[in-house]
Amino acid sequence: MRFFIWLRERWDALDHSHNFTCDVCGREVFGGERICAACKKRLPYIRKFCPVCGRRVREEGVCAACKQRRPVPDAVRSCFLHEGDAARLVRTFKRGERWLAITFAEELAPILRAFPAADALIPVPMTARALKKRGFDQTLRLAKELSRLTGVPVVQAAVKQRETAAQKSLTRHEREKNLAGCFHIRLRKEVRGRAVVIIDDTYTTGATVDELASALRRAGAAAVYALTVTSVEDKFPFGKKDG
Repeated sequence: MRFFIWLRERWDALDHSHNFTCDVCGREVFGGERICAACKKRLPYIRKFCPVCGRRVREEGVCAACKQRRPVPDAVRSCFLHEGDAARLVRTFKRGERWLAITFAEELAPILRAFPAADALIPVPMTARALKKRGFDQTLRLAKELSRLTGVPVVQAAVKQRETAAQKSLTRHEREKNLAGCFHIRLRKEVRGRAVVIIDDTYTTGATVDELASALRRAGAAAVYALTVTSVEDKFPFGKKDG
């Protein structure tokens, strides 16, 4: 067991210290950058966004969806639109390419620093069964990389108490029902009176982030923000706008 831990640590160190190809297109790079200049221009960075949900908008100001129904967090931000290479990289990451956490963290760190002072990073938790199936906790790994870059500590304050059905094709209302009561805050003292940032890979309808943010608020968090790698432009990508 110690050998495998040592091997994992050595592999992680190699991921951090060596980068010879672009993580997006695979072309050779010479300055150690993780994304080449050409891909930086092509990736769907969210430049203009709603100040509440962080989704891409065409005009400045709060989006129409947030005027009708605000998300639970004080603010949400995402780096990329969930399309093209950005969406592909997130899927690749979730399938086991752990080194992409380094790439994503480098892109997210400037956004995190733009938030009001954060006291803790809270990764969206997995159940033990889901962790065993995937082989690693991608949001925890992303949070740890962000912590390494920014100095904001990771606090695994939340646990997921039960398995939930796959959400890919569920409507907003169905997702909310599916997730209701699934998160529990076990480290309430680490949350009470603090500004916390939820870390996740993708912001789709916002149901997962809202459920966890609600639990954190009940535990006494003074402020709750959320930060994700990608977000969809349409708040209701699956089915009708039912909630």
